[in-house]
Amino acid sequence: MMDKISEYRQKRNFDRSYEPESANYPMRNEHSGGFRFVVQHHMASHDHYDFRLEWDGVLLSWAVPKGPSYDTRDKRLAVHVEDHPLEYRNFEGTIPKGEYGGGTVMLWDEGFWEPREDMKQGLFKGQVKMNLSGTRLRGKWALIRLKGKKEQKSRDKQTDNWLLLKERDEYAGMDFRLENFTTSVRTGRTMAEIEEGTEEKIVRNPFRQTKVQLAKLVHQVPKEKGWLYEMKYDGYRIVAFAEGNQVRLMTRNGVDVTEKFSDIAHSIVSFAKGRALVLDGEMTVTDSNGRTDFQALQDYLREKKQKDLTYIIFDLLALDGTDIRDLPLAKRKEKLERLLEDAPENLYYSRHVRDMGNESFAAAEKMGMEGIIGKREDCVYSGTRNGDWIKLKCVKRQEFVIGGYAVRDDSTRQISSLLLGAYQDNCFLYVGRVGTGFKEDEIQELLQQFSMIKRIDSPFLTIPKPRSGERVTWVKPKLLAEVKFAQWTKDHILRHASFLGLRTDKDPLSVRMEIQDGPDTFREAKASEKTMLHRKPDPSGSSESRKIGGVIITHPDKLMFEEDGITKGEMAEYYAKVSKRMLPYVSKRLLSLVCCPKGIAQTSFFKKHPASADKKAPVLTITENDGEESDYLYIDDLHDLLLQVQNNAVEFHTWGSRTEDLEKPDMMVFDLDPDEGMDLARVRQGVLDIRNILTDLSLTSYLKTSGGKGYHIVVPFQPGAGWESFSGFARKTAEVLEQQWPDRYTSNIRKAKRKGRIFIDWIRNGRGATSVAPYSIRARKGARVSMPITWDELKDVDPDGITMEEALKRLQFPDPWAGFYESSQRLNRN
Repeated sequence: MMDKISEYRQKRNFDRSYEPESANYPMRNEHSGGFRFVVQHHMASHDHYDFRLEWDGVLLSWAVPKGPSYDTRDKRLAVHVEDHPLEYRNFEGTIPKGEYGGGTVMLWDEGFWEPREDMKQGLFKGQVKMNLSGTRLRGKWALIRLKGKKEQKSRDKQTDNWLLLKERDEYAGMDFRLENFTTSVRTGRTMAEIEEGTEEKIVRNPFRQTKVQLAKLVHQVPKEKGWLYEMKYDGYRIVAFAEGNQVRLMTRNGVDVTEKFSDIAHSIVSFAKGRALVLDGEMTVTDSNGRTDFQALQDYLREKKQKDLTYIIFDLLALDGTDIRDLPLAKRKEKLERLLEDAPENLYYSRHVRDMGNESFAAAEKMGMEGIIGKREDCVYSGTRNGDWIKLKCVKRQEFVIGGYAVRDDSTRQISSLLLGAYQDNCFLYVGRVGTGFKEDEIQELLQQFSMIKRIDSPFLTIPKPRSGERVTWVKPKLLAEVKFAQWTKDHILRHASFLGLRTDKDPLSVRMEIQDGPDTFREAKASEKTMLHRKPDPSGSSESRKIGGVIITHPDKLMFEEDGITKGEMAEYYAKVSKRMLPYVSKRLLSLVCCPKGIAQTSFFKKHPASADKKAPVLTITENDGEESDYLYIDDLHDLLLQVQNNAVEFHTWGSRTEDLEKPDMMVFDLDPDEGMDLARVRQGVLDIRNILTDLSLTSYLKTSGGKGYHIVVPFQPGAGWESFSGFARKTAEVLEQQWPDRYTSNIRKAKRKGRIFIDWIRNGRGATSVAPYSIRARKGARVSMPITWDELKDVDPDGITMEEALKRLQFPDPWAGFYESSQRLNRN
């Protein structure tokens, strides 16, 4: 792989300069909402502005001596310089004198940009046209190469001169003077303050994330007074965090959508004027009558049309660094109304009336609105659905989770209907179909998304009754459909449903039924669908003991996974069922167990030495690395496995060698540990890159999920090499990957080295180190399983995508690790 920033590196001494050293990243999807750009005021030997565009994994860079201008008559010289790493967009500080570019650097502007024409062609021809959406630079701009080629400056150096131009649009000609913008958009500091090392001057918000207050569905207006009523808006719930000249727009599910709604972000920056504040509201598109239109919002997200996008703000959660969520709602709204008095038109204050619920509901019906929201005027902002906020709907509509789609044999459409579900008591229940309301482009979008999440069986607790003459394709319950419908049947199945669009702002697991006759009625209607796996356990765990696999399991109804409703007895049943496939990989291996005596939500601990409850467990005495002797637990058979479950073990981790040949390991594990927030496609590519390197070494490897955020690649060996050689070989393999793609991978365990990369954890291959066993449950929310999968399944199965229930279903199919030990290789390394 070509190193695109080699010139950048050659010019800098990173022992003296604090500039970022790391390499390029893979290019982001061009249609994800735009790329980053940054303008840095650089006071070096010659004062100038560095204009940088994210493209193809680097920052394309131009030095602009006179800085940008909004006057379309100005043609600013822009000298094309070496590409910079993406991290450089965060650099603000001082480069030591005597070093290349020595001087002070300020983050003068930043935001997102989009090419208006083909970028590759533009760079080749010397004409780059773009839209900028920054704090200070907005609208249409262009970079034009002078004479269309590089000019000879001296015998050994060339200059690549361009012009930076403002093109005609609504921003052109605005009153803009560089000398008026003397502070950093990120820290609020002047050049002198940056050089002196002054702390940032921007007031920070008291919190960076919050759970949103949710409204409870009711069927009549409260009789008591003390309620404020607002219209129910039809869009995406968005919490806006503003600090200095930065804004983050976050969905209720914690997804950053600032890029998608960059115009709103810019408006918030303009009216906030550097103040720290947190706003709660609804991102909407309004029609000519001022009504919010969810389908129009979907069209905007699909086609990026800016018209009539409005952020309707109904709450203020923090102001000037102070958390005001504990203030009464009426007080918060007073502050909000004053704050928004001179706000841009696309920021709208949500007005309310006091104690006029029936009149408000009648008005909403007449206007064709979705409904109204009622809020107790004295309530605090608790971030829950506690009844302080209520909603009354004029029409029945809700989001549902898609579990499959059907195609009729006699239909010309590629989708005849979507099969919908919702969660209740940890069960994914079927609630009906939607077969109308689709546009052709929506069908294509759905098919594209379905192609990545298909599954072999129904995700619903009870399989929906098939219809004659149709084919059903099941999908993982990850996509949300907004649906309008006429009513519920007595069995709580949708009638006359119509598709309104996909939602991306909510977590599918949070989708519950909104039925006005109450959750108990729904629970009773669905009671027949409950299975043993989902029965209501006794929280006290006081039920009688149960014999499973020949082992007495005490307190089998004790909740081990409270949120998922999984009991100790169900865990034991699971391990008994998977034992035939699991035991070959865990028997006669020293163990490290994660034990949770009071369930995973309470204190847990690692156990590798026998305790008083392990009198019947196999034990091996070994000499530690320090010369001391210790007793270690291991497993021989199903009885030993379930004995540890009885002793509250949830996770099973094993050594890479067997007890009969302890000093000669036979199982090597590479654990991919990605940086926080990394795109899963990059992790999957990492898995393939490791496999290719192992294949080049003539080594057969196997794949499993980790039950967490990465994958494990496992390589069987014939016992022969000692631990030092074995571990050294694993490390060298990881280093080969790191050297080949330094921008993607690191073999360094330090988290600071992991930024934007995947840590190839080879350290699990040393004496005494362990890794989670195949088929082991993980002691985390969701009870995910570290599951062997085929290489073909990599593109479909997420690292935490297999639950206990799914793992048991997979036992019906061929073993993906069949022939594991038959493919053991000799390791002849010095």
